[in-house]
Amino acid sequence: MRYPYMLYDEKVAVQPLVSGLHGAPYILDLSPAGDILADLQARDQQGLQRVLEQKMRGRYSWGLSPYLEERSTLLSDCPQMVEEGRFFHLGLDIILPLRTKLHAPLDARVEVSGVEEGEGNYGGFVLLRHESPLFETFFSLYGHLHHASLPQKGESVSAGEAFAEIGDFHENGNWFYHTHLQVITQKGYDAGYLSKGYCAASDLATIHHVVPSPLMLFILKSRQDG
Repeated sequence: MRYPYMLYDEKVAVQPLVSGLHGAPYILDLSPAGDILADLQARDQQGLQRVLEQKMRGRYSWGLSPYLEERSTLLSDCPQMVEEGRFFHLGLDIILPLRTKLHAPLDARVEVSGVEEGEGNYGGFVLLRHESPLFETFFSLYGHLHHASLPQKGESVSAGEAFAEIGDFHENGNWFYHTHLQVITQKGYDAGYLSKGYCAASDLATIHHVVPSPLMLFILKSRQDG
């Protein structure tokens, strides 16, 4: 069975990516309709982090920025994105404090672990391979990570086991503190979506075949927790 439908099977036990999250998330709108970038340059991510901390302080301990959000304003300083019209966000950005530990949602093997250097890129990142007799193989990608926490390629990671941490500006591609969670099917992996965190409007009709929504993979508590 293919992702995400196998996650309805009680034999497939998804674990929380982050332990102890509670309360409602702050929803960060990075689309042209949002106003959080109004007084900031698009690449002033340290400024954005300060604004986020001010907005969230005392009210939110974590946040989200959506899958398939249109981000032409944020990406206006990225020539390749502008040229290709790739403005639609293919991940779910999970806003967390610096050095928060990430835990594998399912049993996995580390397919790729490394650093994508350069402003606006992933920085430290990990690609986990999930395979089981219960479902078709797929991958989960995590970007903007702390370099020293990265696991080794080929390493096995059990569901619920910590495998990486949120990285700082100098190691996460110079982004506000978060991880980019992206689900990639085998077809998507073969088509090169490991290196594509955004798509064009012309891709949207078929994107679920290659980079489906990661929302079902991100849960706050396991079934065992009730």
